Parts: sequence; structure tokens; C-alpha cells
Amino acid sequence: MPDHILENGDSPELEELFNSIAHQVQDTTAAEQAQPAAPAVESPATPAATAPIDPSQVDPVIMYEQIGQLTRKLHDAMQSMGYDKSLESMVELLPDAKDRLTYIATLTETAAERVLNATDIAKPIQDGLETQADALAKRWNMVFANQMSVGDFKQLAEETRSFLTTVPEQTQATSTQLLEIVMAQDFQDLTGQVIKKMMDMFKGIEHELVSFLIAYSPTVKHVQVDTSLLNGPVVNPEGRTDVVTSQQQVDDLLESLGF
Repeated sequence: MPDHILENGDSPELEELFNSIAHQVQDTTAAEQAQPAAPAVESPATPAATAPIDPSQVDPVIMYEQIGQLTRKLHDAMQSMGYDKSLESMVELLPDAKDRLTYIATLTETAAERVLNATDIAKPIQDGLETQADALAKRWNMVFANQMSVGDFKQLAEETRSFLTTVPEQTQATSTQLLEIVMAQDFQDLTGQVIKKMMDMFKGIEHELVSFLIAYSPTVKHVQVDTSLLNGPVVNPEGRTDVVTSQQQVDDLLESLGF
């Protein structure tokens, strides 16, 4: 165990903060006990419902001490139940998720550039073939309409032969660019694997946070949640309405808890 981590798993700074709050509470309690008791004054009957507290009249020191005590209790409870470790491991995965998203963006951008570059090369080749073929077709129509001289016909035949000779070379160049476009799609396999891992990670984070909210939600709001949600994993959730099986049910649970 590193020197800066105590046996209970806390850092010295965190332990010192909790201890300082505890000492402040003890000093405040001792001061209150040392003061003479004020004469009892009969007060009218207190109504069943307590009036809301004015935030401006709350002592910040007392509020700070109460928050500190609650934080200590929550911290100890999380340690005993193992929530701190599970949540810590989830948080540690977030930077990795950022790197994965950056990796996906990089692969996608590279693939898009490869496709655009291949298209820019292949399109002029196809346009050239189309233009030459269209021009030759019009001249051959003149031949069949008996509108071309013998000399022009010989020149047309030579140009047609030259065009047909160059077609395989140009189609091969086009095929090369089409293959480049196909090969550029290999990023989908890599990004698909990364996205699947990220989805598993996000589902784990969601599960931990939902479990945490169920365990530590206020009593008043907790009553609104079906206690069957605290059951273990259900092998076959079909036909069950008492388990969280979809994103909508998670949203409903968070809404019932006031989030």
C-alpha cells in the first residue's frame, strides 16, 4: 500500500477533513452543555406540519457540520458496501472512453478522405469515357445514315479503334479507385468493436449509478420506487413489470427519484 493511503483506503487529506469536522462538532456540543439552561418557557402547541425553514436564518457553520457528518456516513457506507471502488473504476474508464471516441472520429475522417480522393480520381476517367463514346456514337450514326464520306469513315474507324484500345486501361484505373473505396470501409469493423466496448462500459456506469440511487435515495422519494427493483438479475424478464429492462424504465426510475 502506498505511503499516502491509510489502512482504511482514504487519503490523509480526506481523513484530516473528516476529523476536523468531528472536532468542531464536539467543541460546539461542549460549549452548548457549558451554558446555563434557559428557563423553560411554555410555548403553544406545535402544529403537525413544520413550517419551511428560511435559508437566510440557517447557521452556515451548523449546515457545514451536518453536511460533513452526512458525507462521512455516506463515505463509510460506500466503503463498506464497495460502491466507492465500483464507482471509482467506472470513473477511471471515462478518459478511456474519450480516447476511444477520438479514435473512432480519426478512423471515420480518414475513411471519408480516402473515399473522396478515390472519387475525385475515378470521376474524370468516367467522364472522359462518356464524352468520347458519345462523340463516336454520333459519328457512327452518320455512317448508317449515309452522311459520311469514305475518308471521314476511315478516320472514324481509326479513332474508334484507338478508343477501344484505351478503354481497358481506363476501366482498370476506375476499378482501382473503386477497390480503394471498398477498402476504406474497413474502419467500420474496427469502430464497431470500439463502440460495442463503449456501450458495455456505459451500461456498467448506468447500472452502478442506478444501484447507488436506489440504495441512497431519500425515504420519501424511495417509497415511489417498487421494492422489487432491488431484486437480483432476472434471467427471463419477459412478462415481468417489476424489473428494469429498458432505457425507458431507467428514465422512469430516475424521474421517480427526483432526477
